[in-house]
Amino acid sequence: MPSLKTQNDSKGLNRARCIHASRLPEYRLPFGARPAGSYVEIFFDCFKEATNVTFCYTYGLYSFSYHEEPMYSVSGLGRYHVNLMLPSEPSILFYWFRFNVPGDLEDLQEEFKVSGEDDNPAPDITLYYGAGMDTKDGEGTIYTCPPRVGVDEDKYPFAFQITVYNKDFKTPGFLKGAMMYQIFPDRFARDHSFSYERLTGTDARQERIYHEDWYEDVDTKGKPETGYLACDFYGGSLKGIEEKLDYLKELGINVLYLNPIFEARSSHRYDTADYLNVDPILGGTAAFMSLADACKERGIKIVLDGVFSHTGADSKYFNKFDRYEGVGAYKAFNEGEESRYRSWYNFFRNEDGSVGYDSWWGFPDLPNINEDDLSYRNFIFGKDGVVDTWTSRGSAGFRLDVSDELPDSFIRQMRQTVKEKTNGEGAVIGEVWEDASNKCSYGSYRDFMLGNTHDSVMGYTFRHIILDFLCGYIDADIADSRLEGFRERYPKEAYYAMMNLVSSHDVPRIMTALSRPEDTDDRDVQRGFKVDKKYYDIISSLSKMAFAFQTGYIGASCIYYGDEVLMEGYKDPFNRRTYPWNRLDQRQQDALAYFRRIARLRTENACLRTGYYKTLMAGGGSFAFVRYLKEGRDAFGNEASGSRAVVFIMNRSDKPVHVDLTERYGSFDCVPSEINGGIHPLSEQFILGGILGGTRQIGIKPFGTVFVVY
Repeated sequence: MPSLKTQNDSKGLNRARCIHASRLPEYRLPFGARPAGSYVEIFFDCFKEATNVTFCYTYGLYSFSYHEEPMYSVSGLGRYHVNLMLPSEPSILFYWFRFNVPGDLEDLQEEFKVSGEDDNPAPDITLYYGAGMDTKDGEGTIYTCPPRVGVDEDKYPFAFQITVYNKDFKTPGFLKGAMMYQIFPDRFARDHSFSYERLTGTDARQERIYHEDWYEDVDTKGKPETGYLACDFYGGSLKGIEEKLDYLKELGINVLYLNPIFEARSSHRYDTADYLNVDPILGGTAAFMSLADACKERGIKIVLDGVFSHTGADSKYFNKFDRYEGVGAYKAFNEGEESRYRSWYNFFRNEDGSVGYDSWWGFPDLPNINEDDLSYRNFIFGKDGVVDTWTSRGSAGFRLDVSDELPDSFIRQMRQTVKEKTNGEGAVIGEVWEDASNKCSYGSYRDFMLGNTHDSVMGYTFRHIILDFLCGYIDADIADSRLEGFRERYPKEAYYAMMNLVSSHDVPRIMTALSRPEDTDDRDVQRGFKVDKKYYDIISSLSKMAFAFQTGYIGASCIYYGDEVLMEGYKDPFNRRTYPWNRLDQRQQDALAYFRRIARLRTENACLRTGYYKTLMAGGGSFAFVRYLKEGRDAFGNEASGSRAVVFIMNRSDKPVHVDLTERYGSFDCVPSEINGGIHPLSEQFILGGILGGTRQIGIKPFGTVFVVY
């Protein structure tokens, strides 16, 4: 489909005579997502020969209403304006522009033009102006047909978007700009009283494998009689985590995110067996209470992993293998007995008469829950239910596993209940891998970024952008455009609480991902993959750069355990290896010191947690931005401590670069006071003296990162 790209000068003024840039105040004000019932000023520069210039929009969530509004010139030179009152209810609003122009208009590219016949002028043609892709300042593009925004449609041509969120939407203060640490509990740390005999005696299930050697590699075969079931255990415990809390505080951590801790058959525990009790291997519920108290003393919040779309087949609720007391849903259906859990699941009979049931992605060990069942909702949200129990025990909220597979109404009730139980300070974080502001699944747009369901979502989109940039697949200007697009579409309350990550239990670790291994499901190949020694220094520098970026950027910075010491690991289960306590080599110790230094920058400077943001430079392999305060206040109007501003500069390329802060940063009228985290060929003293002497040029070596503190 042909498109005509417009051009704009450095001030955003129209040269091609047709432009709307959604991230520039000359064209849309205020910036970004907006509260329901508020107003947005929208301007569109069009060809002065244009007629019937029309503002087209559609809004809704589960169903959409389409409307058109004539636009009138405000200057006589082709500038058009709309003062748009946004819907009074949270929704997604898409918009674009339609207009007519003579088919032989000089400014049109050839593919748009039509010719007249004989002495007759060329007829008018109808064109549409919608959003572009990866464009500077959200600039749009001319199309020959209107944008498509239907749930099941290919979304090209693109529409501009305004996320209309609940005007009362607030996210917890502890989550904004947080330093998070994600732990896979079995693999982080054994406690000092660990006993292998006690570990093996905890549970006698025949499929379980117990590792006596903490440093032994993960199992991928299982026992011969059962095959692989992710049932190997190392004896990591909640007490082990508690004993390492001072280590976490040195990393600046104020939020601890734990992968599932509820009793389950597997070591990953996404097959919940008992929602109300901690797995005995982890130390039981008493160990959680002790951990919660110790975290509270250190100002650390705990977010638990909640798996509510399915349970384990081997659970007290389903009880397929009859290992738990009482009648589970499986036996109730198969033998006609009574069970309070029967209505939670969807059963049927196969052609051969055997029992069938809905399961998560077809895995029989993970039977799906019917989340609309009111008895199940009472169990989760009612008095003494799951939310009530764990918030009273000290949890500050939940990360929702496969959030996009839960009904919106379920997540709304989850958030409402969490807020009620925590005086409004609890958090609900969703596992959403795509753009949560316009996510479509199960035949509908989803209520994910409208202030009703999630406080935040996992930053897999952030990870994707950072990896693409650091691997050289995209340049800094594209990375910046994509990040700015998310900042535009997400409510500020949510964006400052985004769980930005570069590794997790579901993706290869950052060191491995940056090595760009061939995609394979061969576990023997995955097990043996290591970062090439020739490129180790480069890969480790890029890994540090990724951490520095997420720590300097807007949102919560989430470290996956072991990334701070450059752990490697391909896909599950190799990204879930044990932390190498007492075996760190010199490079790993240096990396840990680097992580601590960068983390301290955020903990000591509120501008890196809740400050304003501005991109200073983005091109090629160089990216620079500033986080700053205005008159001592942050982006939410609160008084803030620490430095007035911190500039972050990184050089992804294999050649040194020089950045002149006078041109890029002069308007903020700040004097640099120190440089931290610099990896550059010049000494800190020389560069600092150069800046204070007026040159303000910083040299950054290949694959180098610099913070400048003002």
